[in-house]
Amino acid sequence: MKAILSADRNWGIGYQNKLLVSIPSDMRFFREMTEGKVIVMGRKTLESFPNGLPLKKRINVVLTHDRSYQVKDAVIVHDKEELLEELKKYQEDIFVVGGGSVYELLLPYCDTAYVTRIDMEYQADTFFPDLDQDPEWELTEESDEQTCFDIEFTFTVYRRKQKN
Repeated sequence: MKAILSADRNWGIGYQNKLLVSIPSDMRFFREMTEGKVIVMGRKTLESFPNGLPLKKRINVVLTHDRSYQVKDAVIVHDKEELLEELKKYQEDIFVVGGGSVYELLLPYCDTAYVTRIDMEYQADTFFPDLDQDPEWELTEESDEQTCFDIEFTFTVYRRKQKN
């Protein structure tokens, strides 16, 4: 499993159920990485998408405790066990796309994290674990710095270190 996200200097990823900032090249990277794949998210993340609808050209798996929750073109699961059982069905890459509690729940199952690191600090109420401080993870790739208006950012890849 892989995580994909954008995070500010403090590993903030969202505020009031919205991304901290929308960067077109980050959106394009997300689309290129996840099309044709399985994406896993919480209900609030799904509801933050355009019109609250599943993303096209992907298998959308939504985790919610609400047993009556239904969404056309999405697979709905209600707990970690049901989610992990559902994910066994897929040969495609699986990307965890948020929100904070879903990242936290599934990070132990991830081996790679694609993180667009934004060189700014925003007001955030949702955070991703600081992989720079986690001894199990290492930064393995980093793009040249890019700019969108006044926002500087890099595309990075973190990989879980192999246990000896």
